[in-house]
Amino acid sequence: MQHDVSGHHARFADSGHRSWLRALARRIGACAAAGAALLVASHAWASGTDQLQQFVSQVHSARGEFVQTEIRVPSKAQGASGALSTQAPKGNTVSSGTFSFARPGKFIWQYQKPYEQLLQADGDKLYVYDKDLNQVTVRPLGGALGASPAAILFGSNDLEQNFTLKDAGVKAGIDWLELVPKSKDTQFQRIGIGFRDGNLEAMELHDVFGNVTLLKFSNMQKNPSLPADAFKFTVPKGADVING
Repeated sequence: MQHDVSGHHARFADSGHRSWLRALARRIGACAAAGAALLVASHAWASGTDQLQQFVSQVHSARGEFVQTEIRVPSKAQGASGALSTQAPKGNTVSSGTFSFARPGKFIWQYQKPYEQLLQADGDKLYVYDKDLNQVTVRPLGGALGASPAAILFGSNDLEQNFTLKDAGVKAGIDWLELVPKSKDTQFQRIGIGFRDGNLEAMELHDVFGNVTLLKFSNMQKNPSLPADAFKFTVPKGADVING
């Protein structure tokens, strides 16, 4: 059944220690977060920027697994050229799950541990499903992908329209680059992306509050065959639906 968002927003935002997952979902706004990754053709790559451009132009869909780490103490964070994404720092919140996407604007970002939560977009709307609350929040996808981390993984190939790109060196065999959103109306200050031999390995999302979200990807497939209705969302039986 349908409910106005004002009647349920507090319940959604204050659901105990799962709230950090929802906060990330809201920040990404059309994402989630902030990520998926995959393999691209193996070449002698000149820079992280070259590899990103190849990734965006050649990969139209993908699926795989991710580990996400939330760093709450800014002093522990390094820059995009660091090797933070290769290991999960101790004492921080770690979650994991699976993803799939098809450009532009269609994706499934499924948290499995420590709590189940689903972010799914069908190209038009973003659905956030909390299994414990049996609650679905629906938001328009609109242009929200433009300057968000989701644009890199799920959007179109006009990255340079929305971001300033800069190579950030090589650390531990990973080629890093840094993306700074051109729009001032964004929750993220900068985004670090790391490639190894043409494979997208990790992302670092630095938000305006000093928090850092690390994403590490594995078991990735590029351009898999996905069913036509793979991203169609079906509201679970009995779930409350909040439009907001």
